[in-house]
Amino acid sequence: MRVLLIATNRHNRLMSRMDAKPLPIGLAYVSAYIDKEKHEVETLDLMFSADDYLETVSEKINTFVPDVVGISMRNLSNHSYLDPQWQLPITQAVINKIRELSKATIVCGGPAFSILPTECFEFVRPDYGIVGDAGEAFSDLIDRLDIGEPSPESLPGIIYDNNGTTMNSNDRCSSTFDRLPDLGNLDMQKYAHAGFGVGILTKLGGFYYPTAGANLAENEQLWRIIRPIDEVVAEVVNMKSTYQLKKVFFIDNCFNAPLQHAKDLCEALIDANVSIRWNTCLGPFGCDTELLALMKASGCGLVLMTSAGGDAHDGANTLTNTAELLETCRMCEENGLNYSISQRFGGPGETKTSVEEKLSFLKQLNPALVNLRIGLSLMPGTLEATLALSEGLIASESDLIKPTFYITPHLRNWLPNKLCTEADQHPRWNVF
Repeated sequence: MRVLLIATNRHNRLMSRMDAKPLPIGLAYVSAYIDKEKHEVETLDLMFSADDYLETVSEKINTFVPDVVGISMRNLSNHSYLDPQWQLPITQAVINKIRELSKATIVCGGPAFSILPTECFEFVRPDYGIVGDAGEAFSDLIDRLDIGEPSPESLPGIIYDNNGTTMNSNDRCSSTFDRLPDLGNLDMQKYAHAGFGVGILTKLGGFYYPTAGANLAENEQLWRIIRPIDEVVAEVVNMKSTYQLKKVFFIDNCFNAPLQHAKDLCEALIDANVSIRWNTCLGPFGCDTELLALMKASGCGLVLMTSAGGDAHDGANTLTNTAELLETCRMCEENGLNYSISQRFGGPGETKTSVEEKLSFLKQLNPALVNLRIGLSLMPGTLEATLALSEGLIASESDLIKPTFYITPHLRNWLPNKLCTEADQHPRWNVF
């Protein structure tokens, strides 16, 4: 079968003074699991397409004539309050264009799709959807389609339409991530100059991220993927030799957990003499000077941190573990390791006083970059989403397929102007 993989993400990850375009690493993993002896595979990445991206889709459909199209949805939106951009209409338009030109079976998946799979499926209307890590699952599905027996009801994590009813087993697919991602059809040189570096997976934590030094060691079994260090180093070596890339981003929301694993990876990079520049996300707690020195010596150029751990692109609403955060920042400064801080403003309980306290705290640091996030970009299943329901901001969590932000009511008119004014006075500060 002829299989076309499309990455529909066209949003920069950071929308202010930085331009960061993330490589579609998930789609590259999906490609790696397809049996190339059975199927002919090509990839279409819309990140660098001009505004007429649908014309690019048309040209590819007409020249390649796929039997199956797999579409990866990376983000529901760009999570920017100041410049919100919704992803789903782009994917919907791509699917509509494919339907005009082809009878190909369309399969959707990706991180964004997996957040609200039923809602996304019903909005973009593919033939099938895959929830979770889709590498092995997509390969299995196209093999079944090839022999004309998809039998989706027997596949975990598959969503499909059954006579007008969306069938969702509420399962999730999983992957071993034991193959190198297939990057051959991506413009690696453009991505080399498009952000923090080309992604290499080191660890995946599902919905578990440590939030303080005290729980770094406990719950390590909740990390669903911790890749062997020798595999990570081999991928770095392959990335450099194959694509002549000298900058990578280790995909890991808390690089320093487990602490010894992080040290061992740094030492392995030093021993391999890979001579690359790398960046990653760091939990602002539980570090020591030995780790930070090893990170610097092995080529780390920048770590992304929040005020309280978790997703380094988001930032917690409140300042917690301030002593640990301050200690980590000072250790980074002493070891010459650049760092960024992301801080969220406007969540439940926020006051003008607490906003000023956060800003004062940030001003005593010396980061390479500060991200000030206006409000909370709402995600289903969170306490903030429950609060938004109770306040009538949303009618149901299904509404969260669109960009939706929570700002505590008494700050909604004041907060955006306040943060923009502060950022104007600090060249390294960005507002989202």
